[in-house]
Amino acid sequence: MALIVHLRTVTDLRGKGDRIAKVAFRGLSFYTRVLENCEDEARFNESFRWPIASNVDGNEMLEIQVFNYSKVFTNRLIGTFRMVLQKVVEEGQLEVSDTLIDDNNSAIRTCVSIEIKYQAMDGTVGAWNDNEFLDDSNRSENDGAFQFETDSLLSGHSQGSGVSPGRSHQSLQSAERSFRKAGKGVFSAMKLGKIRPPKEDHKGKDEPAILETEDLDRKAMRLGGGLDPDTISLASVTAVTTNVSNKRSKPDIKMEPSAGRPMDYQVSITIIEARQLVGLNMDPVVCVEIGDEKKYTSMKESTNCPYYNEYFVFDFHVPPDVMFDKIIKLSVIHSKNLLRSGTLVGTFKLDVGTVYSQQEHQFYHKWAILSDPDDITAGVKGYLKCDIAVVGKGDNIKTPHKANETDEDDIEGNLLLPEGVPSERQWARFYVKIYRAEGLPKMNTSLMANVKKAFIGENKDLVDPYVQVLFAGQKGKTSVQKSSYEPIWNEQIIFTEMFPPLCKRMKIQIRDSDKVNDVAIGTHFIDLRKIANDGDKGFLPTLGPAWVNMYGSTRNYTLMDEHQDLNEGLGEGVSFRARLLISIAVEILDTTSTEIMSSTDVQTEGIQNISENVTGKIEEFFLFGAFLEATMIDRKIGDKPITFEVTIGNYGNQIDGVNKPAMHKKKKEGGESDEEESELIQNSSEDETEDDGDMVSVSSTPAMKPVITDRNYFHLPYFEKKPCIYIKSWWQDQRRRLYNANIMDKIADKLEEGLNDVQEIIKTEKAYPERRLRGVLEELGSGCSRFVTLADKDQNQAGRTKLDRERLKFCMRELENMSQQAKTIRSQVKKNTVKDKLKLVQNFLQKLRFLAEEPQHSIPEVFIWMISNNKRIAYARIPSKDILYSIVDEEMGKECGKVKTVFLKLPGKKGFGPAGWTVQAKMEIYLWLGLNKQRKDFLSGLPNGFEENKALKGPGLQSFPPISLTYTMKQIFQLRVHMYQARSLFAADSSGLSDPFARVFFSTHSQCTEVLNETLCPTWDQLLVFDHVELYGEASELRDDPPIIVIEIYDQDTVGKAEFIGRTFAKPITKMSDEHYGPPRFPPQLEYYQIYRGNCTAGDLLAAFELLQIGPGGKADLPPIDVPTDSEKGPILPVPMGVRPVLSKYRIEVLFWGLRDLKRVNLAQVDRPRVDIECAGKGVQSAVIQNYKKNPNFSTLVKWFEVDLPENELLHPPLNIRVVDCRAFGRYTLVGSHAVGSLRKFIYRPPDKNANNWAIAAKLMNGYMALTNGGPYSRHTGEIVVNMEPEPPVKKMETVVKLDATSDAVVKVDVSEEDKEKEKKKKKKKGGEEIEEEEPDESMLDWWSKYFASIETLKEQLRAQEAAAAEAEEKEDMEIAAEGADVKPDESPMKGTKGKEKGKEKTKAPKEDKKKKNQMTEVMDKKNKQKIDELQVYNKELENEYDNFEDWLHTFNLYRGKIGDDDDSVTEDERIVGRYKGSLCVYKMPLPEDVTKEASFDPNFGMFQGIPNNDPVNVLVRVYVVRATDLHPADINGKADPYVVIKLGKTEIKDKENYISKQLNPVFGKSFDIEATFPMESMLTVAVFDWDLVGTDDLIGETKIDLENRYYSKHRATCGISQSYAIHGYNAWRDPMKPTQILTKLCKEAKVDGPHFGPGGRVKVANRVFLGPTEIEDENGLKKQTDEHLALTVLHHWEEIPHACYKLVPEHVETRPLLNPDKPGIEQGRIEMWVDMFPMDMPAPGPAIDISPRKPKKYELRVIIWNTDEVILEDDDYFTGEKSSDIFVRGWLKGQQEDKQDTDVHYHSLTGEGNFNWRFIFPFDYLVAEEKIVISKKESMFSWDETEYKIPARLTLQVWDADHFSADDFLGAIELDLNRFPRGAKTAKQCSIDMVVNEQELPTVSIFKQKRVKGWWPFVARNENDEMELTGKVEAELHLLTAEEAEKSPAGLARNEPDPLEKPNRPNTSLSWMMNPLRFAWILIWRNYKWPCLGFLALLMFLLFIGLFIYSLPGVFSEKMMDAGR
Repeated sequence: MALIVHLRTVTDLRGKGDRIAKVAFRGLSFYTRVLENCEDEARFNESFRWPIASNVDGNEMLEIQVFNYSKVFTNRLIGTFRMVLQKVVEEGQLEVSDTLIDDNNSAIRTCVSIEIKYQAMDGTVGAWNDNEFLDDSNRSENDGAFQFETDSLLSGHSQGSGVSPGRSHQSLQSAERSFRKAGKGVFSAMKLGKIRPPKEDHKGKDEPAILETEDLDRKAMRLGGGLDPDTISLASVTAVTTNVSNKRSKPDIKMEPSAGRPMDYQVSITIIEARQLVGLNMDPVVCVEIGDEKKYTSMKESTNCPYYNEYFVFDFHVPPDVMFDKIIKLSVIHSKNLLRSGTLVGTFKLDVGTVYSQQEHQFYHKWAILSDPDDITAGVKGYLKCDIAVVGKGDNIKTPHKANETDEDDIEGNLLLPEGVPSERQWARFYVKIYRAEGLPKMNTSLMANVKKAFIGENKDLVDPYVQVLFAGQKGKTSVQKSSYEPIWNEQIIFTEMFPPLCKRMKIQIRDSDKVNDVAIGTHFIDLRKIANDGDKGFLPTLGPAWVNMYGSTRNYTLMDEHQDLNEGLGEGVSFRARLLISIAVEILDTTSTEIMSSTDVQTEGIQNISENVTGKIEEFFLFGAFLEATMIDRKIGDKPITFEVTIGNYGNQIDGVNKPAMHKKKKEGGESDEEESELIQNSSEDETEDDGDMVSVSSTPAMKPVITDRNYFHLPYFEKKPCIYIKSWWQDQRRRLYNANIMDKIADKLEEGLNDVQEIIKTEKAYPERRLRGVLEELGSGCSRFVTLADKDQNQAGRTKLDRERLKFCMRELENMSQQAKTIRSQVKKNTVKDKLKLVQNFLQKLRFLAEEPQHSIPEVFIWMISNNKRIAYARIPSKDILYSIVDEEMGKECGKVKTVFLKLPGKKGFGPAGWTVQAKMEIYLWLGLNKQRKDFLSGLPNGFEENKALKGPGLQSFPPISLTYTMKQIFQLRVHMYQARSLFAADSSGLSDPFARVFFSTHSQCTEVLNETLCPTWDQLLVFDHVELYGEASELRDDPPIIVIEIYDQDTVGKAEFIGRTFAKPITKMSDEHYGPPRFPPQLEYYQIYRGNCTAGDLLAAFELLQIGPGGKADLPPIDVPTDSEKGPILPVPMGVRPVLSKYRIEVLFWGLRDLKRVNLAQVDRPRVDIECAGKGVQSAVIQNYKKNPNFSTLVKWFEVDLPENELLHPPLNIRVVDCRAFGRYTLVGSHAVGSLRKFIYRPPDKNANNWAIAAKLMNGYMALTNGGPYSRHTGEIVVNMEPEPPVKKMETVVKLDATSDAVVKVDVSEEDKEKEKKKKKKKGGEEIEEEEPDESMLDWWSKYFASIETLKEQLRAQEAAAAEAEEKEDMEIAAEGADVKPDESPMKGTKGKEKGKEKTKAPKEDKKKKNQMTEVMDKKNKQKIDELQVYNKELENEYDNFEDWLHTFNLYRGKIGDDDDSVTEDERIVGRYKGSLCVYKMPLPEDVTKEASFDPNFGMFQGIPNNDPVNVLVRVYVVRATDLHPADINGKADPYVVIKLGKTEIKDKENYISKQLNPVFGKSFDIEATFPMESMLTVAVFDWDLVGTDDLIGETKIDLENRYYSKHRATCGISQSYAIHGYNAWRDPMKPTQILTKLCKEAKVDGPHFGPGGRVKVANRVFLGPTEIEDENGLKKQTDEHLALTVLHHWEEIPHACYKLVPEHVETRPLLNPDKPGIEQGRIEMWVDMFPMDMPAPGPAIDISPRKPKKYELRVIIWNTDEVILEDDDYFTGEKSSDIFVRGWLKGQQEDKQDTDVHYHSLTGEGNFNWRFIFPFDYLVAEEKIVISKKESMFSWDETEYKIPARLTLQVWDADHFSADDFLGAIELDLNRFPRGAKTAKQCSIDMVVNEQELPTVSIFKQKRVKGWWPFVARNENDEMELTGKVEAELHLLTAEEAEKSPAGLARNEPDPLEKPNRPNTSLSWMMNPLRFAWILIWRNYKWPCLGFLALLMFLLFIGLFIYSLPGVFSEKMMDAGR
């Protein structure tokens, strides 16, 4: 493949001269031959060929630059031509002719004519190699010589015709152009941003800051024929404050390192409940642990699913890095008490950073999975439901409204895991291998070393290092290597942790072992997200083997190191400390295998050594630096000689010359590379024939005494002699990593710059931001494609780790994908989608920045230290990648070979606060870092015109790099600085103002503006002229790239030194002596420059800067200064005419209303205040308030003054408001001030009548489109069905909608009666299982019914919004995917997308319609089901919804006092000393006549017509406080005892006696009435205090409400308008004025015609007709006629009425954050409330609504346990071995464990059957609306009073086996949620475990609706394998009665009276052997051994008989014998 460019001619050249052209593609450039003495045409006719290894991407660019050639000086650029190769790729061949653009991006007349061919051959050329171009076959196709600049293999000698290319990097980064072929021409993009457009009449009018879009369109039409405006792109402009930049890089304005500064954080954790805990009959406690702090919940007895709802808060004041690494550990412990620690059930760990990175910084109602760290083979140990939130200062956490409990019971769907983490995490081993370290610092004093040497006799290294690794709350250590600067460990530390881990960072530290105290030597953090990827083609965490560089404090050892924190990883390291060779690997464990160790303890073991070259080949690097300027050196340093030291690693470090890294010794081993190196160096220059292997590095500049610049700063007198440094160092060659990072950084920088451009265009309301965004996306696409091409090199480079390979694949995939998405999004960018697409593209920027951070280090960073008097004073740290050289332009560091402005800063904590704002020194420094063998070009980026001074190495020999440069070229300039004004500066004086002056620094010169006293918006209008400014270098380079100007703003103090306010930078526009001073570049235009103080913005500067060369004719040739003739400034020159803005006459009208809350000044109260308004030197004063205490309002309301303001609104000066107190003897004291930064929102623009009418017509049309489509016309307050009369729609449109202002619009708001009937019928039809819901009884409903119904609606809205957002996102992703797949580049985006969208619509429509219909019917069903009127629940403050009620009356905070030093936003509220109420109106003179001639126009009020009187007014203020949520705990027990305090003026109401004990979510339900007088008493404070028995009560938090603005607002916030009108019941109208009266009053005030009530329920207001119901029911059910409904309908639609335009505040509850002054910025809870106000001169309002908390209803639950079956048999019989169980059942209601009840025991059940007929009785209090049981009990015996708990209504039943001598055995349990539990089975056989496991799928019942339920339910328990098993079945009957019902029909416990249950019919076997031993034995033995017993008895009888026989035989014998003997 090849790209061939044939350059034909360049025409319309100016003047006569030698011409040369450069053609560049993919970073390689060819030069043409020189055409001598060309006039207006240069005929080059040359061809250039690029062999290419990969396809040309349509977004790649070709660049042609045409120069005036000079033999002596650098070639001078005439113009540039750039084109995107999209058409070339498509067509293969293209001829183009187009104009060039100059370096200001303006088109010039010169044209270029070229032909381009793109050949795609068969087969491909190999990887791009620079050597290919040395071959003759690859030369340009004619004989013309060429030279390409980036090849380092060529010598400095020119080739061919001896042409020198001059500067080596001529890429003009800032003037990119995109081209798009359309018809015959090509659209040239214009520069946007801060540019100077051509001026026709530059004195006549004020020029806009951005090229006018009409010019663009004209140009587009001229060039492109009919060009589709939706395809135009604008290419980039570099930054706001820089010109074209090729030898200087852009400085960073932000200075202060904020990393190590502590901040306030609050972690709040709510432990709600646990479920499925593994274990039997547990008593669980939850331990919450963060870092070293532990807190415990209370213990819950005998339950596996405890409910806690306990809230814990942890406060921290630490740096962010420390905070986010802290581990949150939640552990569940079984039976912990005072005596024993309990046994661990399971734990869950995550770091604070993971929580903080979630949306809203919180996990809400999520389930944490518990696992046992001591046994990783076991599964899940249970689930813990909790909320975790992390709040930093100023973070505002929105508490999501609780979703349905049923949703949250879906545990798997609500796991506490970040998005993207799989729900089933596995155990894994993390292997951290520690090999060795290098370059450690001394960690002992040399004194100690001498002592050791004296005793031991040898001098050992003074450090005993070991490595410590911290990960996921665990710590591992290696062994200690005694006395070693280069320790070798070869050990691995193994962590066992769940994967993916919820801890993001691993902390690796080298520490020095010491008997007294181990200290850190250096710390490195590894972010696991950067070394792994969880995508489909992702990889497990892996790293290395790679060196990590550690930075920290300076290397000189002191016993008390003041920067020790830096070594711990807090803050930015100021010096290299050491580097450590490590690797990380992860192995996922198979927990089923038997060999696995089940413990998670950290292990350490030895490993094999690894070879030296595994981390890459060691190369010799060369670092060169030249110090061109050292100015702004802080005079505090003293005037001792100053030297600068540059170090890279330990190379160059003079103080600590301990040890060169080991690799230095090995540098000579690779012979071949050495030969290569010497050859390269010999070829590169005649001066360098000497091999400089022995070159000694020079790392410091010579010491030089500083010279005074001004009162604050010194400078070093370098003048023409610039000192240089050079260092050789040896590092592993891992440049590829840095190159890839550089390419991505450059893409990201360009993208960021482009996005800033787009935001600037949007912010300044310029036209066509979409075009610029398209240009940005084009650049992004081509940049990403370029990365993919470039990064795929050096695949087999030595030392590439697995992470290198995987990261490269990952980055290439991501950038390729990004390139595709950029193309697709580009085609979707339209005027109305710019902001959305801008957000999408900002995500790209974040992703690019993330990808560009390389986790594996290579070359350490470069440090520059300023040393004075042998002390290190200040430093700068420069990443080595930024100055790394590459032959490919994109890979080169952004500051390599460029002059960089570097500001040195103080190290460590010294740099916090004000010290961090100051500049210690400003350096202009040139740096170049690269391989020693590539160093031929290392001076090429320096400004030209110097000679090298080289040190002598020996007789007649010089060193190669220069030790200094002497500039022979010097240019003289005059700098003109036009300082016009600054705005929004920081207050530096205690008065709240400043006395600002500006100090301008340029080179070694400095000047000040005058001091303007007491202002934050100074208009200096001053020209500063710097004469005879000497700048060194070539004139043309200085024109393109002048040095920067630094402007510092100070506050002048009468005593002491001026105080620093802020700083900004600028680049001047340069004019050479031979150039004309005129448009388009001169005179320069004023621009805004952002002022920074540290990291904070501190205002804006409006100024212009021009640098004019003084030619041979001296100053006389300079353009004259055109000063205004009326100047009265004396010697101070004002800004000249051409520069200052063009002014117009404006009038500013000021409404003076009053002053509020003024604080004391100098301990004296303010008594007679006055307001002074000033703008642009003119102003007006208010009347003096005679007695501020009595009436703080002004007597004269409106005053005005005329002023000249710039035509360009962006240049309008600020308006200053100052309040002074007029004291005795004519003294005035400043009270406070306020600066209105922008007048734009107060500018009045007369309405354009035509536009206005059409806007109204369009609005109406939208409404009717909705009507004719049959869709609902939704409003916030609920579903309003809008429909027309039943006529054909066409006719309707004709008759009703006329498109003029008199048209009558008809809006019908009601559901017809027929519809209602239909709905009722529908309900009746439903039947089946569903129980028909009864309509709520009016008498049962109260305010809380309305509140809970509203919250339900709010939840539904939130859910619907989330669903819609998700759907939209999905749709967009699908579109992007679809378009990315098949949009061809040449299709116009319109063509490409429309067809598809249509196709999609066709396919999608039927489904979506169905969906929508279903949703609609659901919503309608719900509405009809509820029939409850609702109110609006705002989850924010009411004023946020209504723009602070500043519709006509604005509030301006008055400030006094300095802005704090430590953190600028801390004391913002403390500085407020009062408030000024008023308004402004700014308009151009004269006003149109029709405005002033309106009928009721009162000239006294000007534009403030119709404002109310500001006399004092008496008002009844009624404050309703509903409840508070998530209060900050105030007591040791983690709870609070809150009560409400209301303050208004002098009235304070403390509701102390009604405090709510131990509650963080109290329901107050109170209303308070206060009579107040506005304006004296208008600030309402609602505070929540914590009641304490002893001592003072503590403030938890408070909220302040400005009642006055609400009272006077046109939004009518006095009393919210309810949804419907009723005269009785829970929704009774509470405003003393009825809707008709309110409507009449509003119509009169707004001068609106109406209301006209007509027959048939019609009302006409202005041109709108509303329809509605006209009947109302009174208390007796009688219907009356009324117009109130109609009037109310109009009020709901008031914002749609012409001339009204204000939405009226509906009936509402607002949610306000509670804040505590001691913890500024951090919410302490939220309070739900609302305020009603009623004027006392009107009819009195009715009594307050009763919102007292609902009392829980008393219920009694009777549970009859009839029988059990299939209960598992636990006992073995001693005699028989039979299985049996002694069964009993236990039951209790959750939260009432102490009231548990047991049945009697069914002994000796042999089948698992038990018969009980036993009744449990559980009385309880229940809140129906919240579905919670209310329990009041004392927490402990020491508690003062009872605490109220709200607990879900759950019944627990357990089955047990009774034992006499040992503990009873738990067999199984079931927990029934009384609101939704599965129906019981009819028979024992039908009862199965599915009733528990698949509970969600089964139909459920509520005992509160069903009242009585009977059936069989299963008992379950977990077996050894942690699986649920069936352990029995119970037949039970649940009967719910209210307390009254229970009293009427009492029942006895167990089987007792009344209503006794009969005894169970138990088998005879059921008895206890202890009670009835004989019977027991009889049953036991006889039953089982009947026949053996009988046999045994027969045998016994037989034996007895035999015995008796034998016994009596002798007697019988003797008798017989005796008888016989007789």
